[in-house]
Amino acid sequence: MATLLEVRNLVTEFRSDIYDVKAVNDVSFTVHKGRTLGIVGESGSGKSVTSLSVMRLIQTPPGQITGGQVLFHEDNGTVTDLLKISEETMRTYRGNKIAMIFQEPMTSLNPVFTCGDQIIEAIRLHQRVSKDEARMRTLKLLKEVQLPRPESMMTSYPHQLSGGQKQRVMIAMAMSCNPSLLIADEPTTALDVTVQATILDLMRQLQQQHGMSMMFITHDLGVIAEIADDVIVMYKGKIVETGTVQEIFENPQHPYTKGLLACRPRLDKKLKILPTVRDFMDETETGEISVRSQTSVDALLHELEFSPTEIADRNSRLAQMKPLLDVQDLQVYFPIKSGVFGRTAGHVKAVDGITFNVKPGETLGLVGESGCGKTTTGRAVLRLVEPTGGNVMFDGKDVRSLSSADLKNLRKDFQIIFQDPYSSLNPRLSVGSAIMEVLTVHNIGANDAERKEHVLYLLDKVNLLPRHFSNYPHEFSGGQRQRICIARALALKPKLLICDESVSALDVSVQAQVLNLLVDLRDEFKLTYIFISHDLSVVKFISDRIAVMNAGRIVEMDTSNELYAQPKDDYTRRLIHAIPTGSLEVIRARTKERPRA
Repeated sequence: MATLLEVRNLVTEFRSDIYDVKAVNDVSFTVHKGRTLGIVGESGSGKSVTSLSVMRLIQTPPGQITGGQVLFHEDNGTVTDLLKISEETMRTYRGNKIAMIFQEPMTSLNPVFTCGDQIIEAIRLHQRVSKDEARMRTLKLLKEVQLPRPESMMTSYPHQLSGGQKQRVMIAMAMSCNPSLLIADEPTTALDVTVQATILDLMRQLQQQHGMSMMFITHDLGVIAEIADDVIVMYKGKIVETGTVQEIFENPQHPYTKGLLACRPRLDKKLKILPTVRDFMDETETGEISVRSQTSVDALLHELEFSPTEIADRNSRLAQMKPLLDVQDLQVYFPIKSGVFGRTAGHVKAVDGITFNVKPGETLGLVGESGCGKTTTGRAVLRLVEPTGGNVMFDGKDVRSLSSADLKNLRKDFQIIFQDPYSSLNPRLSVGSAIMEVLTVHNIGANDAERKEHVLYLLDKVNLLPRHFSNYPHEFSGGQRQRICIARALALKPKLLICDESVSALDVSVQAQVLNLLVDLRDEFKLTYIFISHDLSVVKFISDRIAVMNAGRIVEMDTSNELYAQPKDDYTRRLIHAIPTGSLEVIRARTKERPRA
């Protein structure tokens, strides 16, 4: 196989007054022409820093590439070390020969320029073409990435597009100069499973059509199974395992790889808690990793599995209980304004007459694609969005008829955990102050000393340390910030928690830890959950019943096991089919298809 990119002994460090970190530590790998290299690992493993080092986009200071080579093999046979050429020369490689798609398309696109203008700018920056020719090429690219109404998309601004559409615009921009290598850094992490599946299909088609190589970075081995040919697994800045995608999935050697494979929520089994990466490996203080015996791992997995009798008993017990929340014919309509005077020309029916209930101690999963109305449903239940019609009865009280003062008092009994924990926390308040503020507003605790003691108790419950009380949100990882939001939601001892996409942007291993925490807290504090997500595998793990939403309506509702085993609606079947399973059958089929492609 011909080589396109060779990385040898790459070292990238981040230095501060307190300590130095080797984010990439002696990393070597090869990207072959026409093939996809998957780079997988948790946040902090060094995978994104590796790709930024290849592109020479490391911000200096504090980052610095301190060693190694990045060798780019040209079509004429010459080899260029990208770390030794001038910045001006490197600009001819970026976008032209090596393109990159970043994780969050909204932050990668300029909000004040149309999508078409931004792609035109990229083309004219690297190629000597007229504006009209660049415009024609942009229109062709938008058609190629299968965007609807490409002419309209040319004049649309980023905020007018969905997440999947913005990601397609980013792919079009990356493909605009027909690069030899495309680096995709977590391009599908926050997308719905159905949108993710279409983006992965699109990237495979474009790769085959253009004969392009890819570096695909993700934390999800299920996604890697869908798209990669070769895989490297990174842990703490080093490569711990490498091989073809089939070798990695058929016979993983390193305990870290085994852990990443095992901590993804299972669709074929109902587990009490999810295994985590640490269940498969022991790490000494010196950083040495040892493998736990397969016998002990198998025993652990068997111990974690619910028996059919346990599932049936729990479902039977919940079915006999009186609902804590009873929602009847809920409607939320948003007006469509038109004309100079802003007259109402119609309505968007975000939630269109849905009915469901939730029993005390139960977890009801709300699942569906973006725009199906699940988040609006959760907010309407709490009256964060005012319902247009219907009834919401919570613990015997009519939520829609409550005054502002009564609603404020009732809000102690129901809380919400939002998708993005960073935007949910005030960056100017320490973690302790943010949680104490909730207690102060609702007059809980006799004084600040008593409130602080309660906050420390809550931090302990979500597995954070007392010293974290004085830290600020930016000092924490994504998983830790979500734990802080959970602690804040628990501060008022609520009866109902609405979790709105609360784990969708987390690594699979961190996701497993947060899901396990939610299960433990549900059992300890007798909580009731509405768990909103686009990922049916996550919803199946944590939920007793699942309601599938599409276009503002509930199209199917059943117990989690029954809904997966015997889905009745075509939309549900499509959601299940879109989940990347990482099965060996899929990998073998894709491997056989590659030579024909």
